[in-house]
Amino acid sequence: MNKPCRIRVFTLFGMLSMKHSGFDIAFLHPRYWLLWLGLAGLWLLTQLPYVALLRLGRVLGALMQRFARSRRHIVTRNIELCFPQLSAVERERLVRENFASMGIAFFEMAMSWWWPKKRLAGLVQVQGLEHLQAAQEQGQGAILMAIHFTTLEIGAALLGQQHTIDGMYRAHKNPVFDYVQRRGRERHNADAHAIEREDVRGMLKVLRKGRAIWYAPDQDYGAKQSVFVPLFGVLAATVTATSKFAKLGRAQVIPMTQTRLASGQGYLIKIEPPLQNFPGETDEQDCIRLNKWIEQAIMQQPEQYLWAHRRFKTRPEGEAKLY
Repeated sequence: MNKPCRIRVFTLFGMLSMKHSGFDIAFLHPRYWLLWLGLAGLWLLTQLPYVALLRLGRVLGALMQRFARSRRHIVTRNIELCFPQLSAVERERLVRENFASMGIAFFEMAMSWWWPKKRLAGLVQVQGLEHLQAAQEQGQGAILMAIHFTTLEIGAALLGQQHTIDGMYRAHKNPVFDYVQRRGRERHNADAHAIEREDVRGMLKVLRKGRAIWYAPDQDYGAKQSVFVPLFGVLAATVTATSKFAKLGRAQVIPMTQTRLASGQGYLIKIEPPLQNFPGETDEQDCIRLNKWIEQAIMQQPEQYLWAHRRFKTRPEGEAKLY
């Protein structure tokens, strides 16, 4: 009985005693032992049945809502701004369900990193894969335009098993966590690449090679490379990079969403036809078009969106802060 246990732990730690790309012996320093212990505990929890992980996630979400005051304020404020038509009771219910979704996402992250691929594959339905395949057959790059739903991590993993997708990536400050995260994200297809978010040249290079890149333009990256256009009726700093990447990378923009289905039924990934006549005449027109699509996608599952991000942090000059 001891031997299988050792094999599993050996796999979890990425074959630490062997040379592996990206692994540094410094990761074994005592200052990282607590993190390794936490990862091991998470790995063990992740072996539970899927339905049990959903329940644990809801419990974690309730704890987050109770104790993470700053995040609770951001979530509540975003929902107030975007859904003024809801009653106080309806907004509170949406806040509660959103925290439950964030708690579940914690375990979905671990599932995407460590579950056997076959076990993961049994949870997903994919619609519209032919749109990505068509772009590939035409030798044209594809910007797989997603948004930050809480199912982001597992959605990318599930789709990555069926079609090679690269991803924009921001290195984590903790090198051990960054190593584990990168390994987990890249394992679902052999030639996937995690591209640093600031590496614009690298992104354009792979697009011109006809590859597909996961990209989400729905967060606030400041005013410098953005224009202010409405999102749910609130002016939001919206990045113009989607248009530039599509033009310079000679790529199609293909919208996609991922949804956590009710009652433990798994996930639905929907890939839509590529945007026509994109980029348009101006960055502002393109951003308005993208934000309208983002609104429609969020309205299908508002409880699963990442409302904990300060989407309206950057304000037009002279306008009061919203948080």
